[in-house]
Amino acid sequence: MVNPLPDDYPRISTYLCVDGAADAIDFYTRVLGFTESRRMTFAGRIGHCELRLGDSLIMLSDEWPEEGVVGPNTLGGTPVSMTVNVEDCDATLAAALAAGATELRPPEDQFYGDRAGQFLDPWGHKWSVHTHIEDVDDEELDRRAAAMMGGG
Repeated sequence: MVNPLPDDYPRISTYLCVDGAADAIDFYTRVLGFTESRRMTFAGRIGHCELRLGDSLIMLSDEWPEEGVVGPNTLGGTPVSMTVNVEDCDATLAAALAAGATELRPPEDQFYGDRAGQFLDPWGHKWSVHTHIEDVDDEELDRRAAAMMGGG
């Protein structure tokens, strides 16, 4: 019997559309450490690619405007941000900027125990890179959040 929930795929994964998938794949593997596990090319365009990082999976394709499949640069932006936990968010953000990304937020220590920064990749996707620097219990997290919002 076929497993309706394949063991080698997470329950939730992200599918990105980009204008220039080959370059995006190179960026995501070099900058964020993804490993390419599958690529299918149709009519000179990447129709499907799978990139893995630990137990995570993102899939992506080139734009197919004739099918209504377009990325954030064509749409004029995105409200979505992806978060990647990395060993050194400062170094990862610097590598992203060197590879053509735009800094949205420089790395800073956050009240919840991570150091985090954010960038916009050349294809219009937002990425937050986080490095865990402190374990914060729920009570302390609530206290810090209230203080940050002016309530404590």
